[in-house]
Amino acid sequence: MELWVLFGTFVFLLLIGTPVAFCLGISSFATVLYLGLPPVVVFQRLNSGVSVFALMAIPFFIYAGDLMVRGDIARRLVALAGGLVGHLRGGLGQVNVLASVMFGGVSGSAAADASAVGGLMVPQMKARGYDVDYAVNVTVVGSIIALMIPPSHNMIIYSISAGGRISIADLFTAGIIPGLLLALSLMIAAWLVARRRGYPTEPFPGFRALGGLLASAVPGLILVAIIFGGVRSGIFTASESSNIAVVYALLVTLLVYRTLSWNDFLEATFAAVRTTAMVLMVIGCAASFGWLLAYLRVPASMVALLQGVSDNPIIILLLLNVVLLILGTFMDMSPLIVITTPIFLPVATAFGIDPVHFGVILVLNLGIGLCTPPVGAVLFVGCAVGRIPISQAMKTIWPFYGAAFATLMLVSYIPALSLWLPSVFR
Repeated sequence: MELWVLFGTFVFLLLIGTPVAFCLGISSFATVLYLGLPPVVVFQRLNSGVSVFALMAIPFFIYAGDLMVRGDIARRLVALAGGLVGHLRGGLGQVNVLASVMFGGVSGSAAADASAVGGLMVPQMKARGYDVDYAVNVTVVGSIIALMIPPSHNMIIYSISAGGRISIADLFTAGIIPGLLLALSLMIAAWLVARRRGYPTEPFPGFRALGGLLASAVPGLILVAIIFGGVRSGIFTASESSNIAVVYALLVTLLVYRTLSWNDFLEATFAAVRTTAMVLMVIGCAASFGWLLAYLRVPASMVALLQGVSDNPIIILLLLNVVLLILGTFMDMSPLIVITTPIFLPVATAFGIDPVHFGVILVLNLGIGLCTPPVGAVLFVGCAVGRIPISQAMKTIWPFYGAAFATLMLVSYIPALSLWLPSVFR
């Protein structure tokens, strides 16, 4: 009955449009009252959920990414991507994907990627004769690359949700090859669709011009090396690297590019504060929810249930993927990571799945959910940038979904794609 109160209240509030953070908090409060526990437990768990030093990395990475967006970094990265792959079939589609790889290494946010890269690329693609649905689909699915490569905020949230036992440096490293594999599969899908629709290629600018574009983009790309190299080598922690990222972003945009105005600085600051407040509220309320799941022995029950279904790790992994894909269509990514990690991580480890490997699977899985209605936040951003209804984008997005799903299956069943690079660096 306690689980009915917990999940029933949560689902009811979600269906009537209550913000996710309040759904988690109110359902936790109702369950605590039903159990006869002191109500203060909910607030204690909420406070302990946000009083984690590693969480300091999230607001500063968000801030650094926003400063880079407003400081003209995105345009320079897109220009470099255009010089590198614009001459391929469906050139601007290829540029869109490669720009997401480069910008994802700066922002770590799928929504920021869809907004920044999409804001630059979608109008250009429409002007060059590309169908708007193609431009939006490439932008939307390509943006989830940012979730896989450093500095992914969601990898940090997963590490904290797992009790801080999983190295953030290992998670950052583990996502690199899957992220690049996702980019490659999306570029193949973009090429196939472009070939069928007869989209043009862009002229190769020449090696001298390409060198100039690279020199212009290098200060922004150096940030990726600072974040990853510093965390991986142990020079500084993820939280410290996020602070360094903000300082570096300010120095580059103010002194090197000289493109950040006072108004841009204020807008970036306020945007980072708003986003941080929302994320931390969700994490805090989800911590209360997760504590109740553990108190009611939901993870142990889930392990026993799945062991009754099969003892084959291949089947269990497939079931976990299906459940996560379904959940990802109904909830945003951050609360889902906090909720599902305490439930499914014990299941994964019980069947011999490495926690780092499972983290990559979880983030990629829920990233696909961000591109899927009815609660696909990144899909909404992409359609808003392209000014088309979601129904129009959904009619032709399937080749890109297929590419993302194929990548998910490869990452799920070939652990070396996630675990080889961390073992090398370790």
